[in-house]
Amino acid sequence: MTWTDPSEGSPLSLSGEVTHSIESSTENPPDIDRRTGKRDRLVAAAAELLHRQGVERTTLAEIAQLADVPAGNVYYYFKTKNDVIAAVVDARIYQVSAALAAIDERHHTPKARLKAFVRELAGQSKTVAQYGCPLGSLCSEIDKRLDASDFAVAELMRTIVEWAEMQYQALGQGAESRGLALDLLAAYQGSALLTNTLRDPKILSSAARRLERRIDAS
Repeated sequence: MTWTDPSEGSPLSLSGEVTHSIESSTENPPDIDRRTGKRDRLVAAAAELLHRQGVERTTLAEIAQLADVPAGNVYYYFKTKNDVIAAVVDARIYQVSAALAAIDERHHTPKARLKAFVRELAGQSKTVAQYGCPLGSLCSEIDKRLDASDFAVAELMRTIVEWAEMQYQALGQGAESRGLALDLLAAYQGSALLTNTLRDPKILSSAARRLERRIDAS
C-alpha cells in the first residue's frame, strides 16, 4: 500500500519510505521528486534523513542538499530545525491516516484490514532491519528531547491504535478491543526493534505471520 503526503501526491509507504528502493543506502540517497514544491521537497528530504541517520545527526544543510533547495532558502519555509521536525511529524500523521483509509477502502472485513496492515509493515522488513521503524524510531528519538512536548508524536501511534481498536470492535471483541490494538502495535514495534538490532529482516517477517494467525483466531 502507498499513500500520499501533503506534497503534490508523492507516494510513500506505510513505514514512511519516500519513493525509492528499500535496498538503497545512505551512501546513495534516493532522489527527491523535483516536480514538487520546495517546501514539500524539504519535508520529504527531512523525513528520509531523520529515518536514516536520526534527528540529532541530521542538519538543515543536509536536508537542503537532498531536497535540491539552496541552503539559504530553507529559512523562508522553516525558521529552525525543530520546525522541520514538526513538519515531518505532521506529514507522518497525514500519511498514516491516509494509508489506513486506503486499507479500509480496499478490504471489507475487519480481519482482512488488520491482516493487510500487518502485511504492509512486514513488507518493509529490509528497511526496518537497516534503519529501524521510521515511526517508532522518530517517536523514540523525539521523546528523549527536552522539548518533546512541542511535537505531536503521540498522535502517530494513537492514530494506528484507534484504527486497530475499531477493527477489533467490529470483530465483537468489546472491552478487549483497546488492549488487542495496543498488543498488535506493541508486537510490531518490539519485532521491529529486534529486526533492526540484529539486522535480520526475517524476524519481522516471522512475527507478521504469527500476528496474522492471531488475527485469524480473533
